[in-house]
Amino acid sequence: MIEKRQFYINGAWVDPAQPRDHQVIDPSTEEPCAVISVAGEADVNDAVAAAKAAFPDWMATPPEERIAYVEKILEIYAERREDIAQAVSTEMGAPIDLARNSQWGAGFAHTTNFLNAAKEFKFTRPLGDHAPDDRIVYEGFGVCAMITPWNWPLNQITLKVIAGLIAGCTMVLKPSEESPLNAMIFAEVIDAAGLPKGVFNLVNGDGATTGTALTGHEDVDMVSFTGSTRAGTAIAQNAAKTLKKVHLELGGKGANVIFADADDKAVKRGVLHMMNNTGQSCNAPSRMLVQREIYDAAVEEAAAVANAVTVGSAHDEGKHIGPVVNAAQFDKIQGLIQKGIDEGARLVAGGPGRPEGFNRGYFVRPTVFADANNQMTIAREEIFGPVLTIMPFDTEEEAIEIANDTPYGLTNYVQSTDGARRNRMARALRSGMVEMNGKSRGAGSPFGGMKASGLGREGGVWGLEDFMEVKAVSGWDSDVEPA
Repeated sequence: MIEKRQFYINGAWVDPAQPRDHQVIDPSTEEPCAVISVAGEADVNDAVAAAKAAFPDWMATPPEERIAYVEKILEIYAERREDIAQAVSTEMGAPIDLARNSQWGAGFAHTTNFLNAAKEFKFTRPLGDHAPDDRIVYEGFGVCAMITPWNWPLNQITLKVIAGLIAGCTMVLKPSEESPLNAMIFAEVIDAAGLPKGVFNLVNGDGATTGTALTGHEDVDMVSFTGSTRAGTAIAQNAAKTLKKVHLELGGKGANVIFADADDKAVKRGVLHMMNNTGQSCNAPSRMLVQREIYDAAVEEAAAVANAVTVGSAHDEGKHIGPVVNAAQFDKIQGLIQKGIDEGARLVAGGPGRPEGFNRGYFVRPTVFADANNQMTIAREEIFGPVLTIMPFDTEEEAIEIANDTPYGLTNYVQSTDGARRNRMARALRSGMVEMNGKSRGAGSPFGGMKASGLGREGGVWGLEDFMEVKAVSGWDSDVEPA
């Protein structure tokens, strides 16, 4: 078993003040794969103090030098690809091919996009021609607590850490206790890149102990959290006591609206997108809304596609889906599948229990419900597993009403060959992102939601700005320092 009990604080790996072990479980086997420590208040205090002491010098470091450090991080990150992939696969259950490509690749892409955005970013800029001696100055927010989830760990770590470093922030990262090993490798990458001591710190732990100590700490200026809406609400309340800035990237219940004129790959594309990462994505298209004219054929196709999705160990190569992350998640998903049956949705693929051939591991059958309505539990709650809910609609107006009838507002999807309709839908849907006809958002596009899906945006120039304060200055001497 891997033993990783230390934290990375002030440029060194240090023992916890009071050891408290936590076992990391391999969801493919249900066996422990590693042991880490849970940080207590003393460890959090040490990490925050290191970040606070490092902030003035790091903020004063010219942006081009901060960018150069990130370029070095990216170089070393690329060299550690297999180590990171193996860690992610083992601790959270992403099949190894997915871990090598999408899981590791998300971190590589975000870092590259931040570098591209940073090189064009004007950290000091004129207010306008009407005020030639005014400047707008962008500065790092200060000490940031960064709390990241287990489902796309490197995706979220890089969206926070890399943006914060370029912005001029110092930070304490607390990764999920379910998937901490990849974050510790990332800390090794940071260390190898030679960042000044205290700029980046890592403590492991749970939300109740470590997370609460971090988000309420008086010397933390900003909290950036990705996770459940329930946890995000608690974090915002805790942080409010000290008037911190809070960035929240929370849950979703995305609608995938498929019109009768959609292309012939729309249904298959939607099912496979839903099943990706075993359904453990906040932006998953978990509600498929299908226009009545093609509804029956779409249900039949969706069931066939789901039945063809294979399930296997995260350690095996191939294009299968792996287990869900832990026993609690497995039990929650099983309960919601049963709830769907009990409330009258028609089960057309999958169902309760493990797939055939599995008696251990947190494996879930790829499941599709049809004939649901938007008041059913499976249409309201974020399941976070390979479970798709299909509902019919008749008109564009009805589709908009159903899609927007949710507490969430992260990502919605539209499938139609009518460009005018797509544009109308994009404006009418209440979500931070809308993806249409299977086209992914471009590099550097902002990620974030409305309503209960969170506050703020991550990625590209918007992600950089989210970690910065804006300072307005008058009387600037442009002869000494032009913008």
